Order: sequence, then C-alpha cells, then structure tokens
Amino acid sequence: MNIDVLKEYAPMYLGAAGLTVRIALIGIAGSFLVGIFCSLIRYYKIPFLRQLAGLYIELSRNTPLLIQLFFLYFGLPKAGILLSSETCAITGLIFLGGSYMAEAFRSGLEAVPSIQLESALSLGLKKKQVIRYILLPQAISVSVPAFAANIIFLIKETSVFSAVALADLMYTAKSLIGMSYNTDEALFMLVLSYLGILLPISVIFTLIERKLRYAGFGN
Repeated sequence: MNIDVLKEYAPMYLGAAGLTVRIALIGIAGSFLVGIFCSLIRYYKIPFLRQLAGLYIELSRNTPLLIQLFFLYFGLPKAGILLSSETCAITGLIFLGGSYMAEAFRSGLEAVPSIQLESALSLGLKKKQVIRYILLPQAISVSVPAFAANIIFLIKETSVFSAVALADLMYTAKSLIGMSYNTDEALFMLVLSYLGILLPISVIFTLIERKLRYAGFGN
C-alpha cells in the first residue's frame, strides 16, 4: 500500500463522496415522501390509487436499479426525453426507495392499534388530526429500524450510478484503476469512503432506536 498514492487520491474521493452524499440525501428525502404517500393510500384503501400504488411497488421492488437507470438514461432519449446523469440517478433512487419506504411505513401504520384511532374520533378529533397527532408519530417510531435499513441500502445502491457516467465514488475508483493501475489503493479508498458515510448513519439510527424504546415506542 503506497501512502503517497493514498494522499494523492484523497481529494478526488472527497469530491466524489460529496456528490454521492448529495444525491443520496435528495433521493432518500424523495423516497421518504413517496413512501408515506403510497403507504397512506394503501392503508386507507383508496380505490384505484390503491391498485396503482401496489403496481408501482411491485414494479419498483422487482426490477434492479441498474435496469431502471438504463431505461432513464438510454431509453427515454428514444422518446425525446433527455435527462442528465444526476437527474437519472436521483429519479432512479426515488423510484426504487419509494417502494421500500412505503412497505416499511405501512407496517408501522398497521402496528398502531385501531382502538386508539377510534377513541380519538369518538373524542371529536378530525381525521386529519388523528393522522397528524396519533397515527403518524407512532407509525414513524415503529418504522425507524426499517427506515434505517432502507437508507443504508439506498446509499449502497449508489454504487451503480457510474453506469450512467456519474462521477461518484465507484466511477472515481474505476477511473483511477484504469489510468494508474493502483488497484489496491483505489479500492482501499473506496471502502474507506463508504464506511465513512455509512458507519455514522448506522450509529445515529441505533441511538434513535434506543431513545424511542425508552420513550415507549417501537418496542
């Protein structure tokens, strides 16, 4: 392991890590919103939209992210729709992550006892208030472990973004290996970069889960 090579590569990996994290954050935020929307539709069994949400979830979860990216980057231009590499990456991550977040959140919604919702309605709360103050807080608390697993999964899935010419961590590693043949150093920096991103997230969510257990949620 050549230390000088590691020092030379470090700035490039930092730049690629910044791009990867930025796209991951946007994609995860978008997938979280899509997931909540779809899970509420399926939980309340809204006609037509329920079937549409189910079709989306099955399509998203049963096709690889790489195939989805190829469709966005190479397929859509055939129909006259041109998307940048970054836009394709964000769209693909939201499309994939939304389905996983929807299923995780739906399990949290179904874990809330129906007697609580019925009691709230009988006390005069409106349906929107029941959702905001009773259903969502408890469902999110119960779903935290699944959310954490999905977030880590989605960040790891960013490793396929290099397939659409996005200069992320994997793209950087491949480029450096191809140019200098310093394979060990390039892969070592790649592993360190992903560990540096994922380990803090894992620790933070572990602490959040403990706090929620102490508060009486998610147990």
